[in-house]
Amino acid sequence: MSLAVTGASGHLGRLTVLALLDRGVPADQVVATSRRLEAVADLAGAGVQTRAADYDDPSTLSTAFTGVETLLLVSSDAVGERARQHRNVVDAAVAAGVQRIVYTSAPHADTSALVLAPEHKATEEMLAAAPVTTTILRNNWYTENYTDAVARARETGELVGSVGEGRVASASRKDFAEAAAAALTTDGHDDAIYELTGDVAWTHTDLAEATSAVVGREVTFRDLSPAEHEATLREAGLDEGTAGFVVALDQNIKAGLLAEVTGDLARLIGRPTTPLVDGLRAAIG
Repeated sequence: MSLAVTGASGHLGRLTVLALLDRGVPADQVVATSRRLEAVADLAGAGVQTRAADYDDPSTLSTAFTGVETLLLVSSDAVGERARQHRNVVDAAVAAGVQRIVYTSAPHADTSALVLAPEHKATEEMLAAAPVTTTILRNNWYTENYTDAVARARETGELVGSVGEGRVASASRKDFAEAAAAALTTDGHDDAIYELTGDVAWTHTDLAEATSAVVGREVTFRDLSPAEHEATLREAGLDEGTAGFVVALDQNIKAGLLAEVTGDLARLIGRPTTPLVDGLRAAIG
């Protein structure tokens, strides 16, 4: 059995490769792909096969997927380019004879108003039409998404946003990576769709309390209107498009689009998900 993980130099991809090794998958049966082979040199040193693969260069993908039976497609981080890039991956995988593709998607990608959902929905649709078996892992937020906010709060004593009382059922990247490794290596996941969430949906007031515990000072949450939030982000140096995107995500959270707790993630990894404070502490070292 040959397993390939795309984006293996990224946080989630690397952790998934390590989780596969922890599960006892022989290193020579794991293929870690990356645009830059030097970024996965340590994995090669551990016996993992490393191959160059660029979502924007189909010729590299065809070579990278040769002999691969099961592929984890870690979604691209290029917002606005994902659907095109994922099409390149899926087409190359099919041409190379890959039999099963596991994909890291977004919560309720087929129906959600989440600003990130459309590209994931498009990818899920192309996978459904492809002649391969699929498993869809719809990942909620990574706790590590808040690492920069926690670092700022260490200096300022506050978290700023426009989420109101919206809740987030986040988990650590390690949790999601272990779930991907489980889906890649155990039976019963063919054509399954999992809504992967943390065990607890927390508010930003809860996030402030967890941040206080991690940074060792009192941290409060200051909730802004969307307009105030965007102005604050612009003053901090973000361009108009990026600031608007961040505010849109906060409004999605305020609307409850990341609040669902399903238990799917804990069931896949066979343990409770990582608590918010522990995830933050690990993320900031």
